[in-house]
Amino acid sequence: MPTYEYRCARCGHRFELFHGITDDSPRRCPKCRSKSVKVPGGGAGLLFKGSGFHVTDYRSKSYRERAKQEKPTPRPEGEGGGAKPGSSGG
Repeated sequence: MPTYEYRCARCGHRFELFHGITDDSPRRCPKCRSKSVKVPGGGAGLLFKGSGFHVTDYRSKSYRERAKQEKPTPRPEGEGGGAKPGSSGG
């Protein structure tokens, strides 16, 4: 069951209610008990990352090659110019 957002028609109080999709009973504001209207939701974007998804597993060969080129290569431990954690600087 989804959560819906409502706004009171009288006092403007916004609140959320958890109920079924087919439940059309009128909603009342918990503060003033006046009728409330459903606020249209923007929805949530979904992003599937990693392997196991059609979007990532079945990309074109040219896309996969470009993605490999864009990934930074890890540096060996001796490089990097910074002091190692826990070592004295001088």
